[in-house]
Amino acid sequence: MRVVFMGTPDFATGTLEEIVRSGYEIVGVVTQPDKPKGRGKNLMPTPVKEVALKYDLPVYQPKRAKEPEFIETLRGLKPDVIVVAAFGQIITKEILEMPRFGCVNVHASLLPAYRGAAPIQWAVINGDKESGVTIMQMDEGIDTGDMMDKVVVPIAEDETGGSLFDKLSEAGAKLCVKVLKDLEEGKAVRVKQPKESTTAYASMISKGMGEIKWDCKAKEIEQLIRGLNPWPSAYTKVHGKMLKLWKAEVLEDTAHRQTGEIVKIEKDGICVQTGEGLLKIRELQLEGKKRMDAAAFLRGYSVSEGEILG
Repeated sequence: MRVVFMGTPDFATGTLEEIVRSGYEIVGVVTQPDKPKGRGKNLMPTPVKEVALKYDLPVYQPKRAKEPEFIETLRGLKPDVIVVAAFGQIITKEILEMPRFGCVNVHASLLPAYRGAAPIQWAVINGDKESGVTIMQMDEGIDTGDMMDKVVVPIAEDETGGSLFDKLSEAGAKLCVKVLKDLEEGKAVRVKQPKESTTAYASMISKGMGEIKWDCKAKEIEQLIRGLNPWPSAYTKVHGKMLKLWKAEVLEDTAHRQTGEIVKIEKDGICVQTGEGLLKIRELQLEGKKRMDAAAFLRGYSVSEGEILG
């Protein structure tokens, strides 16, 4: 079976590697163009391109996948199936209908939940108990195609966006190869999705989402901190400086103080009043400093009870 793989970020690399290890003929890897990074603005390859080059696979980097020139190039590869994992561009109808097995997508949620760009982070932010991966036959909608297989992945109490990302990447890679085998053997089953998603749309994550609103519940803030770890991170302000929060603990408290107020400073944490309960900050990072636990922070920086964060 001739496979074309389309993907860009780290999430997609595990699937590409698993397809390579499984012995499928990968006739092309399509990824986003190299982008300038760092102070020198040097062009850096995407994570998927790095993996492709490691295995001497042909790489294609169209600015727009819908361009006629690229579509003709893709057609010339004569793919039996196109596997898509976080590619980052719209796949047109012409491409969707090109391979005999169509385009299959590795989506990091249990569809029809969390259609959209950031299902992993939103599952943690919303306090879900489980997530997973769905392999889907792509159509012209956004994550609305027929479901071909699923795997459930429990979400741990201390799960972060980053740790769930790694779990789902690994689970999705294995499940994708299983579905490719099912397609090859004529065993693939397709189940239509309901018209409406069972959750809100998983919109893209932005840096501005990380600003902590202290009038929210402590549990909601704690989930936000984990969901936005490692990127873009949750943050507040102290003495006019940005303070990133990396790890926190929810404490019950019925007192009524100003939200954002530091109500208690302990050896291993800073307790802050929220709209409901206290949030004990356990790991943090002051602007221009390294990430550290609260004990190390308090040894080098002075904050006082009664001060207001934000």
